[in-house]
Amino acid sequence: MGSIEVYILGQKYTIKGDAPEEYIMELASYVDKKLKEVYNISPNITPVKASILAAFDIADELFRLRNEQEELAKHIEEKTNRLSALFE
Repeated sequence: MGSIEVYILGQKYTIKGDAPEEYIMELASYVDKKLKEVYNISPNITPVKASILAAFDIADELFRLRNEQEELAKHIEEKTNRLSALFE
């Protein structure tokens, strides 16, 4: 388990984990970007509220992608069943 230093909104954080350094840096950059988006919209917001809004936005993206993935999986299953029926 290694550790890497990342910067989010100018603050240094030490992240420990098994993930590759590039991946951790990419995650930190993404979180930093999301927080900056919140601060661009509401510059006087508290850091806690900004973090919660950024987390909410990231959670929204995750849920939308999960739903998309589920819909694609259903679509693939339907197509597979139709193709299988052709061979029966």
